[in-house]
Amino acid sequence: MQFAYGTDQNVQLLLACGCGVPHNWDMEPDATDLRLIAELRRNARASQSELAAALGISRATVRSRLDRLVAEGTIAGFTLLTRADLTESPVRALMCIAIEGAGADRAVGRMLAMPAVQAVHTTTGRWDLIAELATESLSVLDATLARIRQLDGVSSSETNLLMSTRRSGMARV
Repeated sequence: MQFAYGTDQNVQLLLACGCGVPHNWDMEPDATDLRLIAELRRNARASQSELAAALGISRATVRSRLDRLVAEGTIAGFTLLTRADLTESPVRALMCIAIEGAGADRAVGRMLAMPAVQAVHTTTGRWDLIAELATESLSVLDATLARIRQLDGVSSSETNLLMSTRRSGMARV
């Protein structure tokens, strides 16, 4: 596994092959680790120098803590949110789905093959699955909902449109 950070200018994307990830699940992040993670949530592009100044620690300490948090699996990766992510599929929804019988795996596979389905989560409680949907229009969302409802094993569903999303340290999107 290889970790790559850019120069001091930017914390770059984590490059990971996904295999042989070292984990130390017994070690809990301390207060400084949690503050570092919070700063990265606010601005994942912050330089190591900026992070050090915000936390009142040295740049070398920021670098070693980032390396350790990634190596332990506390930080699993870095991601990028583009304007296109927000504008290409402005209609977003969560679809709660009840499944009858043993057809959940087949239904999940068919849902994930649909372009509008971003992710499918298993859950506890009344609903068996929650599907994250993103489409360019309400008519495409309606067609996707109809296709999902027709899948074998889907017994009922409830859909909620996402009106706005607030993320830690980010502007309203």
